[in-house]
Amino acid sequence: MKLEIKNVSCGYSTKVIVKNISMSVSSGEILCLLGPNGVGKTTFFKTILGFLKLKDGEILLDGENIHNWSRKQLAKNIGYVPQAHTPPFPYKVFDVVLMGRTAHLSMFSSPTKEDKNIAEEAIDSLNISYLKDKIYTEISGGERQMVLIARALAQQPKMLIMDEPTSNLDFGNQIKVLQQINKLSKRGLAVIMTSHYPNHAFLCSTKVAFMQRNNVFTVGNADAVVTEDMLKKAYGINVKIITTTSSNRDTIKSCIPMIN
Repeated sequence: MKLEIKNVSCGYSTKVIVKNISMSVSSGEILCLLGPNGVGKTTFFKTILGFLKLKDGEILLDGENIHNWSRKQLAKNIGYVPQAHTPPFPYKVFDVVLMGRTAHLSMFSSPTKEDKNIAEEAIDSLNISYLKDKIYTEISGGERQMVLIARALAQQPKMLIMDEPTSNLDFGNQIKVLQQINKLSKRGLAVIMTSHYPNHAFLCSTKVAFMQRNNVFTVGNADAVVTEDMLKKAYGINVKIITTTSSNRDTIKSCIPMIN
């Protein structure tokens, strides 16, 4: 699978927010989208998902232009994990995950045994079977995020789009979610995720796309894109990037803000 963004411009009504950007992500890759608030990351996501009309350029999935695809066709190919989600009714976790099968059901039909098996497999794949019969609104934030990922997996998409998947999670749950994202990419899924934490680009990405104000857009690997100079320009703060060596001799980079 390969998603190609070619000279894409998007926005609202007559206002263009993101202009003339290009990038691609293939099966097994994780693209981490960084950038300060207000530069158009969410607008960009909404355009890929078909919530906003493309203003210019092309979005291709395996060479096919998805511009005129139906919502149902998009949902069969692209799974979406939002920042947060609270259903209006206290559904069980299993029922929330089963909702991911909606794109595969005809109007007025009910989930089949196969649909339920697929939902079970999605839950099992994330090691959250212990949550299956719990009430979604009563579990922790980190657990809810895992359930939303399972719901997206139940769609059986070719790729996942994740809008700040670690938002509002504590440190431990952030790392657990990132570990699962890495595992999903190793299973062959393509992933595009946004984050407000530049360190996540070092921990969980194959590529990084950095969006800045005035439509400055840079794509490359984390070492090339997430630099002290780039972070200062984007966020207006001094940052030091340090490298440490783990017990198995892997090198790990991290961003340290320099507070006066």
